[in-house]
Amino acid sequence: MSFDIRALAPETWPAYAALVERNRGVWGGCWCMAFHPEGIGQTGQSPEGNRTAKEARVIAGTTHAALAFVGDDCVGWCQFGPTAELPRIKNRAAYEAGLTPARLPDWRITCFFVDPAHCRQGVADAALAGAVALIAKAGGGRIEGYPDAPQGRTSASFLFNGTIASFEKRGFTRNRQIGKTRRVMACVVAAA
Repeated sequence: MSFDIRALAPETWPAYAALVERNRGVWGGCWCMAFHPEGIGQTGQSPEGNRTAKEARVIAGTTHAALAFVGDDCVGWCQFGPTAELPRIKNRAAYEAGLTPARLPDWRITCFFVDPAHCRQGVADAALAGAVALIAKAGGGRIEGYPDAPQGRTSASFLFNGTIASFEKRGFTRNRQIGKTRRVMACVVAAA
């Protein structure tokens, strides 16, 4: 299946929001805010608050995602952004152990979501390729992702950081392990 990749922006917000709303805010109302500095689950935050915060970031241009479309419908995404935009990652303590600030990447890929009606159709792979292309257009640089290598059959709903195989297809190389099944993977992309 072929997907049209578009950047998350004010003009694509309605299609993105429709996908999130169809899926009850995604992961309990996250609205893909968990990796931003404000995170989720803070005192007073709610799914509605996460939605408002995400929309404000879209309007301000302080959130990035490669959205996969079928026609006019957004069917999934890959969230990416500069390290300062996405400082919160899974297994952060293990990641930061022995890390110097000079080693932080220019860009991070933190989150994927695929509409359940489009699972196993290549949406995540297309969105990852789109994210890498959008990063190249934004000047390129060193990109890190933090995918999982699940043991046995795993529900796609647990693979919100992507899979090692998907990252390897896009030229990322394995770095160090930071969790039971999670690795740091990196690549350098030239400016387009």
